[in-house]
Amino acid sequence: MPSAAERTRTLVQSTCSAVLLVPGLDAAHPGQLMPESRAVGPEGDLLLCFATGSPVVRAAARAGDGELPAVLELTDVAPVSVPHRIRGRARIAGWLTALPGLAAPGRTMLRLEVSGASVDDLWGAREVEPEDLRDAGADPLAAHEAELLQHLHTAHAEQMASLSALLGERSAGRGPLPRAVPLALDRFGLRVRFVEEAGTCFDARFDFPGPVRDAAGLQRALYTLFEAAAC
Repeated sequence: MPSAAERTRTLVQSTCSAVLLVPGLDAAHPGQLMPESRAVGPEGDLLLCFATGSPVVRAAARAGDGELPAVLELTDVAPVSVPHRIRGRARIAGWLTALPGLAAPGRTMLRLEVSGASVDDLWGAREVEPEDLRDAGADPLAAHEAELLQHLHTAHAEQMASLSALLGERSAGRGPLPRAVPLALDRFGLRVRFVEEAGTCFDARFDFPGPVRDAAGLQRALYTLFEAAAC
């Protein structure tokens, strides 16, 4: 399974929503607190791009080097329609510094020196040390996960439904087969949310034979999974 640090790093480098919370700033206009882009620097710091006139940039300029505390909050929402769509949240705390001249005109790059992080997602809640976040890698499927899940949901509904055959005792006595919705995908496997007629739901995780690294490996892993369900 992916480590807590890997899951947090994946969220940082994904397209999930993010808001930078700074004490004393008015959050009435949350769009002004959302970075236009974000990345992880070689030392593990977060690099966040904002409009130069944004409240965050002005606050960082007034505070001076490394004196402004801030928290980046990330919210991960499933890209397909499913009950309880929020898949996870992460919080990365640290100290904010402006880096003039590193962004396009009209934009300012801010550096968040990480002091601590946490993630609460489908795997559970964990604390993440700054050095672990620095050394972790994002999941190689993360950049295409949304479109892959949407494709599985719309073009492979029959194969998805067949996965209920792999549930064993979990499906015994449940009545009609539940609707199977692909919820999350990473290099280690596929997580499916089964939605029953009564509106209740439960999740099942289907691990791949081994970690996948690219589209070809994923195709083989999914083929093997669907073949096992069809037997």
